[in-house]
Amino acid sequence: MTRFVVSGTDTGVGKTIFSAALTNALDGYYWKPVQSGLDEETDSEAVLRIGGVRRDRVFPEAYRLATPASPHLSARLDGIVIDPATIVPPVTDRPLIIEGAGGLLVPLSDDLVFADVFARWRIPVILCARTSLGTINHTLLSLEGLRHRAIPILGIAFIGDENSETQRIIAELGGVPILGRLPLLPSLSAKALGRAFRDNFEVASFVEVSA
Repeated sequence: MTRFVVSGTDTGVGKTIFSAALTNALDGYYWKPVQSGLDEETDSEAVLRIGGVRRDRVFPEAYRLATPASPHLSARLDGIVIDPATIVPPVTDRPLIIEGAGGLLVPLSDDLVFADVFARWRIPVILCARTSLGTINHTLLSLEGLRHRAIPILGIAFIGDENSETQRIIAELGGVPILGRLPLLPSLSAKALGRAFRDNFEVASFVEVSA
C-alpha cells in the first residue's frame, strides 16, 4: 500500500498545498487526522478546492477541534482527550496522503506529540520546508527529530523561491534527497497547482510501498 505522511518544519509552510498537489498527481486519497479550527476553511476543504481532488477521496478527520490553536489546547477547550489509539490510517485501494498539523513536535496532549504517532505508523514522511531564511536550522532539527524516533524519511519538498545554496546544504548535512521545489503561485487553482507540481517533481519519486 502506498502511503505518505506530509509534515512540515513549522505551521504555514505550505504542506496543505503540497498535499493537495500530491494527492491529485497520484490520483489518491487525502486524510487530515486532526483539524484545529473550524470557523474558516479547513485543510480538507482546501484540498478539495485547490487540488481538484474528488470529494469521495477525502476522508473525514479523526478529530475536529473548534479553536484554531495547538491541538492539545484546542482539544482541552473542547473537553476532548486525543487518544492516539483512535488515529488509525484508513485502508485504501489507492495511494493515501496523510497531512499532519504544524510541525513534528506539535503536541496533541500533555504527553503526546505528532511525531510519536508517526513513529507508531512507520509510514515514510515527506518533510515540507521553506526556502527562505531560517529554514536550514528548522529543517535539520526536524530531520533529527524524525531519525531520533526511527521514522522513515522519503525526502524533502521545498516550497518557495529558488534558493540553491540553502537547498544544497540541507540535503548534504541532512543526508536526504530533495524531491523537488514547489514555487509560490500568484493564484491557486487546481489547474495551476497541478501544472506546477508536474513541472517540478517526478511522480515516480513517490512510488513507495509501505506496510
